[in-house]
Order: sequence, then structure tokens, then C-alpha cells
Amino acid sequence: MAQAKIQAKTNEATCSKFSRTLSMADRSGQLLESLDQLEMRVETLRETASAMEHERECILEMIQSVQNGQELRNICPGEREELSLTANRLMGRTLSVEIRVGTIRNSQQEEALHKATSVIDEIVKKLLDDMDSGRQQLRALHAACVTEAPPVPIDQKFQAIVISCALEDQKNIKRRLETLLRNVENAEKNIKIMDHQKLEGPKANGCQ
Repeated sequence: MAQAKIQAKTNEATCSKFSRTLSMADRSGQLLESLDQLEMRVETLRETASAMEHERECILEMIQSVQNGQELRNICPGEREELSLTANRLMGRTLSVEIRVGTIRNSQQEEALHKATSVIDEIVKKLLDDMDSGRQQLRALHAACVTEAPPVPIDQKFQAIVISCALEDQKNIKRRLETLLRNVENAEKNIKIMDHQKLEGPKANGCQ
């Protein structure tokens, strides 16, 4: 009789322990599922913020293009002043929007980013002195950041540096180079327009 009671108690304890184990497993699964869903939301948040950051850069670039474009110089002083004020207002409002998506890096990636940034900065410093040479160098750097075979020489050393960077930094480096190349192209167009107008001589633009 006593042996039967002991056995019954043992069975109850085993069942109770087994039930608790299942319950803990269920809770763990639910928590894991919740974390998986949160991870997807975090990635969506980062992608959205990155897209907004890129949109901000595009807007700033377009405003600067209007401010520095030859079209603005070819209109009446009064209209030019009004348009300049509008462009300045839009620039200020755009700059007031602050978006920052941080990147987690290890020490090697930090060093690689620093090297890549330094290489680009050095070329930018020399652009005004030799725009043609600077453009060629920027193209070689950009070619090192694309997957498809580019029609220009690749800077192999810079490519090795970029590969060592974090993935998000690689995208930002490529995007910065694309922006710089567009700015160089726009600057050259403005210079050619101004030089052409200088050769032709001043013309009336219809302003009183």
C-alpha cells in the first residue's frame, strides 16, 4: 500500500514536471516568434529611414543645382532675388530634417571606412585645380564599387578597402561617389555655358 502511494506521487511529480517543460517551451516559442517579428520591423524601420536619408540628400542636391545653375543667372535681378529667397527657404527647411541611421562596425570595418573616406576627400580637395583628372579618379573609385563590369579602369586598391567596409558603408560610399560625379558634370556644364556666353557677348533677356 505504501509502495503504491510512493509510485503515485512519483508519477504525479513526473507529469507535473513534464507539463511545466511543455509550458516553458511554448512560452519560449512565442517569445522567439515575437522577436522575429520585431526584427522584421526593425529592418523595415532602418530601410525606411535610409530611404528618407537618401531623399533628403537628393532634395538638397537639387536645390543646390538651382542655386548654382546658369538658368538663375539668366533672369531679371528682381525675379532672381525672389527665386533665391525661395531656394534658401527650402534649403533651410530641408536641413532642419535630421535623419541618421547608425552602422555597427568592428575595428577592421572602422579602419576601412576611414581609409576610403580619406581617399575620396583627397581627390575632392584637388578637384578645383584639375577637374578632368579628378573626374577620372572618381570614376575609377566608383568602378570599384559596382558589381557589373564598368567601361573605365578600376582602382584595385580602393576596391580592396571598400570590400573591407560594412555593407551599409559600401552603399554610402558608392552613393557619395555618384553624387560627386554628378556635381562635377554639372559644374563643367555651367563653365561651358558661361564661356559660350562670354564668346557670344551679352544679349538682352527681356528684363526692364
